[in-house]
Amino acid sequence: MKKIELEILGLSSSQSQSGSFALVLGEKEGTRRLPIIIGMFEAQSIAIQIEKINPTRPLTHDLFKSFAQQMAVSVQEIMISDLKEGVFFSKIVCTDGEKEFELDARPSDAIAIGLRFGVPIYTVESVLSEAGIILSDMEEEDEDEETDEIPTSSAAGSSSSGSSAKSNITEVSVEELNNMLNEALEKEDYERAAKIRDELNKRN
Repeated sequence: MKKIELEILGLSSSQSQSGSFALVLGEKEGTRRLPIIIGMFEAQSIAIQIEKINPTRPLTHDLFKSFAQQMAVSVQEIMISDLKEGVFFSKIVCTDGEKEFELDARPSDAIAIGLRFGVPIYTVESVLSEAGIILSDMEEEDEDEETDEIPTSSAAGSSSSGSSAKSNITEVSVEELNNMLNEALEKEDYERAAKIRDELNKRN
């Protein structure tokens, strides 16, 4: 069974299901896209990992990583293995150093965990053939515009504070920015934290 490596292309609010998000995966060595609808919590977990934000309290996927490390288990890869009646199935491939084993998981959870271990995401031809889409050049431009930003905490419902931060953070000192960053993390306002972090990076 040939494995096809995927990469994360975008994460955006789902237009078809309120409160859900569309995670768009792309074929690394091809043009096909694999969109998967995921929940709000999983979207937030994936987004903050991509944005490299450290939450003040560990999320469930962080807890999985800590537990696995304590038990000397590492994740090798994520495999989106099947599609049945419109539902994706995936496996987390693990090893304890002696034997390899697989854990069944939803793709959203598997990808959130895989990102924390820095491992590749794969699928198989049967899944891409059934659910993959090939975009025309014009559609690809539209998709780039729609999924250019990963909404770190649209999932946390904090877009209003994020927008106010965007207009104010350029006018405050580095010390104030650090205080604002700590405050945003304490409130788990990850969208605001990402904007503040970006501003700090620009100044450094």
